[in-house]
Amino acid sequence: MAQIDTADSGDGKKVRSKKQSTKVDMAPLVDLGFLLITFFMFAATQIKPNVMNLNMPPKLDEKVEQSVKPEIDLRNSLSIVIGKEGKIFWHQKDQSLTATDLNETDYSAEGIRKVITDAFAKAPQKDMFTVIIKPTDGASYKNLVDVLDEMEITKSTKYGIVEVAPYEQKVLDEKVGK
Repeated sequence: MAQIDTADSGDGKKVRSKKQSTKVDMAPLVDLGFLLITFFMFAATQIKPNVMNLNMPPKLDEKVEQSVKPEIDLRNSLSIVIGKEGKIFWHQKDQSLTATDLNETDYSAEGIRKVITDAFAKAPQKDMFTVIIKPTDGASYKNLVDVLDEMEITKSTKYGIVEVAPYEQKVLDEKVGK
């Protein structure tokens, strides 16, 4: 700040102090601004959300869906049924499914991951191998994400999430003892 000296200089005249400039030096402020911008850009690029891509098929007309019914070889598919309380089951059957055909496993590497890799190894057409994920009403979101993680780990590119068929729900209820 500028100061005013009111003291006499000895010869009776008042001495005025030099007026200092009122301009603010913006260089340090600009430097600080660039440092903050650089910091936030660096911090924002380091914090990336952990997401998994989930591609959905395009919507088809009802006429096309009814006319195109591909024949599926059950050896090229694996159905995974996610039950409540962390239970997971798998099978490779159609409507002839029984309680003995519905196999229970767990979410470990020796569980569902081994089931997927073994089924893929036994598939006659490996490029057509499809995993069908069927969460029940009691399944938790975490368990579904765990199965999707297993799809990524086993590099299973063809999979779908569908509702549990009524015959599967009936067999599941028998198996669990509802």
